[in-house]
Amino acid sequence: MESKKRIVSLDIGTKRIGVAVSDAFWMGATPVKLINRTSDKSALDEIKKICNEYNTDTILIGIPYNMDGSIGFQAKNCLDFIKPLKKENYTILEQDERLSSEGAEEILKQQGKKYTKNKGLVDTIAACIILQEYLDNNR
Repeated sequence: MESKKRIVSLDIGTKRIGVAVSDAFWMGATPVKLINRTSDKSALDEIKKICNEYNTDTILIGIPYNMDGSIGFQAKNCLDFIKPLKKENYTILEQDERLSSEGAEEILKQQGKKYTKNKGLVDTIAACIILQEYLDNNR
């Protein structure tokens, strides 16, 4: 089995960013951390550090399209947030993530974990769901 460049996945919100990373064989996604989005600059700097740590320049972002497929406020927010990294030669991939947070909540509910007071946990699991769907579709 041939190893590939890892992918860092982001579930971008207005307050928090869930982060996950793929393994080198594109088999699975692992939660990495939660970034509090206190400022875009500090969040982007943290994303760069994570990419450096995992030796990758490939970032997958979840785009929360509206249910009709149009770009709404949150989707535009994600696309605007990531623009500075595009200028720095990071490869930016996009994945439709309309229902990833709901999927993350369902997974946590099945595990018996309390997620209603820990939205950061939902965000990191959502980043894993976004990445795993991408890996499954592009292996």
